[in-house]
Amino acid sequence: MSATKTQNQHQTVPAPPKVPQYVLDHAPLLHLYTKDPYRPSSLATHLHHTHPEINFKPVPVRAPGLTLDTLNVLNEASKTGVVYLTSNEDVSTDPEWLKGVGAGGKTGVVVVVPRGDAVGDGDGVVDVYYFYFFSFNFGGVVLGKELGDHVGDWEHSMIRFVKGVPKYVWLSQHANGEAYTYKCLNKDVKTGKRPILYCANGSHAIYPTAGPHDHTIPNFNLPTPILLVDDTDAGPLYDSLLDSYYYEYSGPSSVAPSGTFTPYYKSRDDPVGFLYFTGRWGDEEYPADDPRQKGKGLFTFKKYVGGPTGPVDKQLLRKEVWPQNQWSGGQRIRTRLPGVARWWEELGKWLGGKFGMKKSAYPNGTIKMTVDGKRLGVMQAGKWITAE
Repeated sequence: MSATKTQNQHQTVPAPPKVPQYVLDHAPLLHLYTKDPYRPSSLATHLHHTHPEINFKPVPVRAPGLTLDTLNVLNEASKTGVVYLTSNEDVSTDPEWLKGVGAGGKTGVVVVVPRGDAVGDGDGVVDVYYFYFFSFNFGGVVLGKELGDHVGDWEHSMIRFVKGVPKYVWLSQHANGEAYTYKCLNKDVKTGKRPILYCANGSHAIYPTAGPHDHTIPNFNLPTPILLVDDTDAGPLYDSLLDSYYYEYSGPSSVAPSGTFTPYYKSRDDPVGFLYFTGRWGDEEYPADDPRQKGKGLFTFKKYVGGPTGPVDKQLLRKEVWPQNQWSGGQRIRTRLPGVARWWEELGKWLGGKFGMKKSAYPNGTIKMTVDGKRLGVMQAGKWITAE
């Protein structure tokens, strides 16, 4: 498929009329990786090819069966264990439905979250989540071993608007991600408003540029491959607006402890239940002695891991642009795109956020010299002091 055409160009369904215009005008466009066989997937088709299990045992489902609107009934069963939407077929045979192409149906979800002044940026803050669903995640190859594959894959970008103006953008990457100013991202040629993003081969982690992205060090994106690498390129464009459901989300209350998702298309009976589902959207991690796992891992890492949680588990009411996790202490909002010529500056910033250095990763007393021995300065309190 030509990179100038959209992956889902056959879709023409308009957004609901009450969705704020800025949500549509600034929605990201994603370049899928050219050779990635696992494309955005229909949520309904995914559900059709799976069944619920707890501890590898089927969960009874009443007739006529599960739909996207009734999926949250499984939350009751989760009181005895985690519910996994388990493939009806052996995923190691790579069944065609995992690839998503031509599956039909909605492949994304747009969630508008009004925040008011709850995040400290003044009144009028709205976080808009653009979710993208894939039926399979190819984890990649590390030291010759294929690791981290799983059924089901939820990725997202989030744009924080202040009074309708886009300010910051969050890009999900594996269990973490990166934050950027909206201003620094590349935009589409037609409108100059829609950020151009890149979806990594197999893992579908989202990046702002094409090329290799080494994510071995949390919160630090190296352009030179070291160990854990995602590859992106300017493959076919995917416009999630053409394939998405649209909702507004309000926070938890005494009657709705998980918050409330309200569909913008009330007259179309858009499903809601799947958004409250607290289980996993893929198979449970297979035991170590399972033939699909045995001898195929690396150290403690497995070839197949458990499926992911859905949108309700993505900290929709986060205060920062990024979610809180074990790596959030080193997060920051990046004001420029990653580039080979300045990667050492990015490393210095990461070290600063991680260990409390304010200006530089160089310790006090470090001497700056030319190759011929001329002393140029010394590092003091995070600054280079010019030599007299």
